[in-house]
Amino acid sequence: MSNRLAVLLILSLGIAPALAASTTDAAAVTRVEGFLGQLTSLRADFRQTVTDARGRVLERAEGAMALARPGRFRWDYRVPEQLIISDGVTVWLYDVELEQVTVRAAGEALAGTPAMLLAGDADLNGEFEITYAGLEDGLEWSLLTPRRLDSDFRDLRLGFEGMELRRMTLHDRLGQTTELELLNIVRNPNIDEHLFSFKPPPDVDVVGRAPAD
Repeated sequence: MSNRLAVLLILSLGIAPALAASTTDAAAVTRVEGFLGQLTSLRADFRQTVTDARGRVLERAEGAMALARPGRFRWDYRVPEQLIISDGVTVWLYDVELEQVTVRAAGEALAGTPAMLLAGDADLNGEFEITYAGLEDGLEWSLLTPRRLDSDFRDLRLGFEGMELRRMTLHDRLGQTTELELLNIVRNPNIDEHLFSFKPPPDVDVVGRAPAD
């Protein structure tokens, strides 16, 4: 083998994986952008599991969610009973057992979070680095790594069946993992706006203030 041929072979062996990675990463970006770009609203049931750094289950929850872009969403947790609502300006977290409502400005509470990714109009390439994360459990996975150093989570994996989002896996900076499975998905339904408004019940503690207060 000539030196020139050997060099070309070495270069080709190095370039081919890079080209393949570039192609699959581009497909991962297209998959995420395609899903979000065509999404105006969403309804689904969900199952959620939170585990610690050792894989021990800390919490299991289930419920129903609805969102309308931009910025409005509602997560009804049945077990434990909680409610998270955003009207695009204010976010309310109502913990029924604790009889407490936490109020925050949506922009402050959601910046750079998965909730803003789904319900908002985030600049994908500005907020996240998106790469291909492989095929697992019959789903194609895209890995989203936040560019913000102060983000509360380390990375987010989105599992797609075709162009439909089925699962989300969030790794936070404390080593915890949140697995979210979406079920009975209805894409772009008509959703009544009253679902995204909230008034704290009487006799509950309210922490924080709405932006208009």
